[in-house]
Amino acid sequence: MRALPGVAVTGLVQTATSAGELRSLGVDARQVDLDASPSVAQLPASGREVYYFAPPPSRGDSDTRVAAVCELLQGNNLPTRLVYISTSAVYGDCAGAWIDENAPLRPGTGRGRRRLDAERRWLRWSGQTGVPVVILRVPGIYAHDRLPVKRLRDALPVLAEGDSPFTNRIHADDLARVCIAAMRQGQSGEAYNVSDGHPTTMTDYFNQVADRLGLPRPPVVARAEAEHVLSASMLSFLGESKRLDNRRMCQQLGIQLTYPDLAAGLAAADAEHAG
Repeated sequence: MRALPGVAVTGLVQTATSAGELRSLGVDARQVDLDASPSVAQLPASGREVYYFAPPPSRGDSDTRVAAVCELLQGNNLPTRLVYISTSAVYGDCAGAWIDENAPLRPGTGRGRRRLDAERRWLRWSGQTGVPVVILRVPGIYAHDRLPVKRLRDALPVLAEGDSPFTNRIHADDLARVCIAAMRQGQSGEAYNVSDGHPTTMTDYFNQVADRLGLPRPPVVARAEAEHVLSASMLSFLGESKRLDNRRMCQQLGIQLTYPDLAAGLAAADAEHAG
């Protein structure tokens, strides 16, 4: 998504490659390493709207990056509002149940615990500084350039449909619109499930992508066999099943999704590939 006309956007990224990509989109890009004791000068936020999209570290149960940023966003360096992208993994496994934002937060993975730690740090910071914070709990993100094409071409296996957990997703373009709406009218201290509201199993997701792109469907394995052939990262996703209720997002943020289900999103992705 390109910078909006008449809106000055500064993007803080870690690598020169990412900085170049942002500059090509008309964004003022700066390289900052949040693991290397960044300074206030590197994180100028006074009077600005801040979208915090940086992932947590890959290990541990806390988000030390958010902790460092909270220390720098103080005093004369306070933003006007902040939107934080979290993850639906903070809910843990819900055995396929439909859940809203009032569901208990019981993350069962390190990535979920780190995101929950970040949510709590931002809310404490908001209480101390008075800066409104809005939390977005986001599941899988897809778009024409965010599809599992390589995985399908490598014929990596998936679980049998009956064993596959429910997963939720959102098209990247819809997510961008939700982020802007959250900044404009999200309620401070609130969390919003960001999803198209039409979850399917993970196996169905891979099959739909394969069918749409004209690729073979992936081979199927039973859960017992999956423990030996799937990566640890994939297994962590297979250990959680939930269906996200997105009504708060739609009603409070006034969201009308451009891609209300996977079929619509994949049709758009197919058009992008064709173009």
